Amino acid sequence: MQKTIILNNEQIQHKTKRIAYQIYESNINESEVILAGIKENGFIFAKKIQEALTQISPIKVTLCEVVINKRKPRDPVLTSLDASEYKNKSLVLVDDVLNSGTTLIYAAKLFLEVPLKRFKTVVLVNRNHKKYPIKADFKGISLSTSMQEHIYVEFDGKSAQAFLD
Repeated sequence: MQKTIILNNEQIQHKTKRIAYQIYESNINESEVILAGIKENGFIFAKKIQEALTQISPIKVTLCEVVINKRKPRDPVLTSLDASEYKNKSLVLVDDVLNSGTTLIYAAKLFLEVPLKRFKTVVLVNRNHKKYPIKADFKGISLSTSMQEHIYVEFDGKSAQAFLD
């Protein structure tokens, strides 16, 4: 099977900036927002959103890395921040692709155990194959794909691309 580019670097940059504006609009009265990126691509995407958000808003953006075992999502989920650092704050959970929702829902469960002011989710690509009742509040693109198809995002330094395989 041949891989097809579904988002090129320029499109990802545009969608990242649009998502940053959406986060800013939904947190206009906040002084700080926590961007919690799921390890690897979710965290890289969160960094890119942080860069865009700091260019367009005065909001302090704090990054948090979420470490989850994607093969065993029921294993303990860890974060680079202590819970006291995001308690009663606005938090945005970030991942690159929303497939079945398993990773996002188990990561969200951790944050729901702490009182938050606001909780939103962001994905670059939403596949519409959810197994769990979780949705992306902000998304770059939504695609209806077959279960056999695979979507992956490659972040390579300053450049990025999303592929359908």
